[in-house]
Amino acid sequence: MARYFFEDQGHAALYQKYRLPSPNEIHTLILNYLWTKKGKPFALAVDVGCGSGQSTRGLASHFEKVVGIDVSEAQIEEAKRMDGPDNVCYRQGVAEELEFKDGSVDLVTVGAAAHWFDMEKFMKEVDRVLKPKGCLALYCYAVPCILNYDDCSEPPTQIVQELFQTLVPYETNANKIVWNEYRDIFDAITFPDKERAEDIYIRLKKPLLWLIGFLNSSVLYQAYRKKDPENAEVSLENTKQRLLKAMGVSSDTVVEFCIKYYCLLASKPE
Repeated sequence: MARYFFEDQGHAALYQKYRLPSPNEIHTLILNYLWTKKGKPFALAVDVGCGSGQSTRGLASHFEKVVGIDVSEAQIEEAKRMDGPDNVCYRQGVAEELEFKDGSVDLVTVGAAAHWFDMEKFMKEVDRVLKPKGCLALYCYAVPCILNYDDCSEPPTQIVQELFQTLVPYETNANKIVWNEYRDIFDAITFPDKERAEDIYIRLKKPLLWLIGFLNSSVLYQAYRKKDPENAEVSLENTKQRLLKAMGVSSDTVVEFCIKYYCLLASKPE
């Protein structure tokens, strides 16, 4: 599991502010799958790579207990600062060494983090801690796309893509796994009973400035910022100004975004 990202408290705070909670559509998909494969009771869910807890808190009403785990102490501290249900707790740990008893977990979820894991070791741990017919759900998403601004002098999508071109030197294998929409990870899931749900499109409305914060909070941009802070700041500000000019809006203008999610689901044999 990646150990060197989100160690800075400022990055963890950005992630908490600008990253999205898991949408209801994803939770419904996962819970229906768990109901079909295993059924109740839903006692324990473990959210691995929980970050600042956005995905973890969404599971609380469906389980007796939910545990969020992240390698980053800064992320765990950020998660603990947020108000949340009494049946949710957080602890620092790694995906490849899950500190749970054998056969004790109903559901393991991973939101936008599995690309950092050693999947071979992670799957051995998932197989160990899950109950028979217990389930694994791994999901992620693409970069948000701005809707209803197709007639701009510069397409907003192109402007954002050009920022990502600047970030190419900072790409890791984990980033490439995301660009490939977790196809390599699907192959690495060792349970025979597995499936892929894709083309899940979620729409939401946010101020345009939210997108700049979202980009700022990304691991790729933060790697650029650490290496070359002056040019990184210029690149992000240039992206912001180009978007404002092309769209003819202000930073506070609320626009509609579309985000594509995909989800891998698997069930442990009985």
